[in-house]
Amino acid sequence: MKTKRKRDNTVRRLVKEAKPIGHWLLLGGLLDILAVLCAVAAPELLGELVQKLYDFWDTGGALQVRPVLVQGLLLLLGVYAASGVLSYCNMLLMNNVVSRHYSCGIRIQISDKIRKLPVRYVDQTPVGDILNRMTHDVSQVGGYIHQIFDVMIKGVFQLTVITTAMFLENWLLACFVVLLAPVSVWLSAKLASVSEKHYDEMFGTSGKLTEVVEEAFSNYPTTKAYNLEGYTEEKHSNINSKLKKATAKANFMGSMVYPIIKFANAIAYILINLIGGWLAIRQGVSVGVVVTVVLYARQFASPLEQLAMGVANLKQVKASARRIYEILDMEEEEDLSALRAEPLQGKVEFREVAFSYKPEEPLIEGLNMTVEPGESVAIVGPTGAGKTTIVNLLMRFYDVDSGQILLDGQDIAALSREAVRSCFGMVLQDTWLFRGAIAENIAYGKPDATREEVEEACRRAHCDHFIRTMPDGYDTLVGEDATNLSGGQKQLLTIARAILANKPLLILDEATSNVDTRTEILIQKAMDELMRGKTSFVIAHRLSTIVDSDKILVLDHGHIVEQGTHKALLEKKGFYYQLYESQYVAG
Repeated sequence: MKTKRKRDNTVRRLVKEAKPIGHWLLLGGLLDILAVLCAVAAPELLGELVQKLYDFWDTGGALQVRPVLVQGLLLLLGVYAASGVLSYCNMLLMNNVVSRHYSCGIRIQISDKIRKLPVRYVDQTPVGDILNRMTHDVSQVGGYIHQIFDVMIKGVFQLTVITTAMFLENWLLACFVVLLAPVSVWLSAKLASVSEKHYDEMFGTSGKLTEVVEEAFSNYPTTKAYNLEGYTEEKHSNINSKLKKATAKANFMGSMVYPIIKFANAIAYILINLIGGWLAIRQGVSVGVVVTVVLYARQFASPLEQLAMGVANLKQVKASARRIYEILDMEEEEDLSALRAEPLQGKVEFREVAFSYKPEEPLIEGLNMTVEPGESVAIVGPTGAGKTTIVNLLMRFYDVDSGQILLDGQDIAALSREAVRSCFGMVLQDTWLFRGAIAENIAYGKPDATREEVEEACRRAHCDHFIRTMPDGYDTLVGEDATNLSGGQKQLLTIARAILANKPLLILDEATSNVDTRTEILIQKAMDELMRGKTSFVIAHRLSTIVDSDKILVLDHGHIVEQGTHKALLEKKGFYYQLYESQYVAG
């Protein structure tokens, strides 16, 4: 019962999505109604013409039939032409308004939603699955939804008008036509219902396939380096086989609907012709009436076939829509406070902070530390000690389970996330450059920066020289996968970006871990320039990069086990000393 309510809710939400284009749907409905009226009028006109010809032959040519015949044929031609033009206009309207609204509108909703979701969701959800929902699932909805709207409006009205017209012509023949329809409709509805679960499986597996493909291409160099092409191919082949089977089942069950309706309608059409002939011979029903009802019976089949296809398409749309609404219904980050941070001095305090990614696996417990304005604080420790987690908490990517984090004495939980993050500049281990000019990438954190400000930031970051040696200088196009820049050059550009943004607090996360020693020295100089006068948190595995820090915090299993200067910690010969020994002396 619960599942049924959920499915019904999906349809209601799809209909609700159409509210902004309701006036266009009304226009489309009007065009449909006019087209149906033209289509329904045609059999009546044709039946009258057939009756005139029959009377002409029956009287041995005593009646004048040519003028009536010409006039009737011209009128019939005009009716069919009008029906075609109205149907074409409606098709253009549905394609250009309804499909575009659902495709573009829903993608914008998903994009906006992802921006509001917790970082936890992005961390735990494969990129390929998100991409599949934004592309394939949205395309499924946009591609079929206009057909469904058109069929529901046009088909129901057409059935109503045709049924009424048939009963006005001859109630007995009309009863035969109408009574033969429910069987095929019921059977097609059952088949469509069975196909829905296969569509769910098909779209879910399609998301996994996109995930595997995205992962394979993103890590292509690693795959080649470790000779894992066979493993990747096998993984892709297994999921592709599952998708093939699910798609075959879904398409088979979905495609069975139309042939069954077609077959049932063909049988009904044959029976109506036979019954109509018998009534004309035995019951004295006029030939014109029989022809008119037979033509109506043929028209009666068309909306049934369209409704059957509409039901089958609706199952696909619902399967895709549910995956879309799973994202749109996710709980957003609660950001009740609209307060903004006042100009900061840069003091940061952790008071009895506790946090865990999973409730059953505590990570940080009772963390206390104080960082004074302008201090450079290095955070070191083994993998899994909680170094990056501290950054996540500072930036409010995650909120603490208990305790407080204070900026200049103000709890960051009382500030909006936007306000907290606007206080921090970041330089991370994984450099990120978007597709665009070098100058645009550097100005990412300060879009209104002048070219002079960009160049000054680059000079301070020691990257101005190599930029000017490039073909187009600051206008050289780069991107995340740019091969015209080394890893160290990319890192220097991100440092220049942080210098230009000029935030009061800095986070430097493994900023020199992926470069050679010579480039590390250059980056270290750039970071010294960046950190001047700012409260800085430096996470590093290379302890040589943090020997001049004002304070070093040594973490192990979420607890600060030691803190002090580099010299004091070495003299203490504790946990930090062991890390240092294992990294430099033993090496």
